[in-house]
Amino acid sequence: MASLASSSLLSSLTKSRTGRVSVSVLSYSRCASRSFRRRAKCNAYSIVANRRVFLGFGALFIDQIVTMASGSGGVGRSFVASARPRQGVSPVEQILKNVEWPEQFPFKDEDFSRFDESPDSIFYSEPRFVTHIDDPAIRALTDYYSKVFPPSSTPGVAMLDLCSSWVSHFPAGYKQERVVGMGMNEEELKRNPVLTEYIVQDLNVNPKLPFEDNSFDVITNVVSVDYLTKPIEVFKEMQRVLKPSGLAIMSFSNRLFFTKAVSIWTSTSDVDHAWIVGSYFHYAGGFEPPSAVDISPNPGRSDPMYIVYSRKQLSA
Repeated sequence: MASLASSSLLSSLTKSRTGRVSVSVLSYSRCASRSFRRRAKCNAYSIVANRRVFLGFGALFIDQIVTMASGSGGVGRSFVASARPRQGVSPVEQILKNVEWPEQFPFKDEDFSRFDESPDSIFYSEPRFVTHIDDPAIRALTDYYSKVFPPSSTPGVAMLDLCSSWVSHFPAGYKQERVVGMGMNEEELKRNPVLTEYIVQDLNVNPKLPFEDNSFDVITNVVSVDYLTKPIEVFKEMQRVLKPSGLAIMSFSNRLFFTKAVSIWTSTSDVDHAWIVGSYFHYAGGFEPPSAVDISPNPGRSDPMYIVYSRKQLSA
């Protein structure tokens, strides 16, 4: 495959006024609505060495992937028929309804390759005391947490914030006996006021979580699921350390460190992302069927915000 068509494109994608990468993944899916000539130009930018790159077209893309995975050669029923757009309902909220999953995990190793394969420990060595989504999206996430978290200061409740940093976006004043943060930068984790303890660990090197089985009531991950290169291993570990019926909440937007996000994420749309995260829950095993929620506060005017969540099965 050819290399990236324009180095200036990558340069523009990685610029940000705050020093972080802020990239709209939706820009890829917009190629679908342009003229054929413009779409061809978008395709040229989507060719990357050693990466299986896709253009995201929502449910149509997922249909293609699962059809290939099922070996039906493009003939057969849709695995995501329920995800067809319905007026007044976010397609993200429909994509995981009544899914008929392929028998095998439909993604390949190259789908989890990245533009920058240098050690993440180098990339995250300097602290970044910034927020990676805008204020309306943060408020939407915090409000969602306030509705689904156990009441503050509930005896025996333990929380785990994966890929944590200096802020977890928990409700103001929220506390539990044990709130563990796992992240890549110790200086950031030290600054996080909700954490009672923290661990520095690179999940892409070691996806094994250093906790006993059935340890946590809630696991959160904020705008970082797109960086996991071993998502099934991580989700299996999440399932192991959650208590029965424990809740796992994966939140994401369309802002990211582009060079560190996995290929399957950077070349697909927000709707696809919900299906992809749902597939992690499904193929890890031991979770209830995942659900997706669109909590975007001002569609088209501020950062979108999405949740894919599931609970550990009681019998797992």
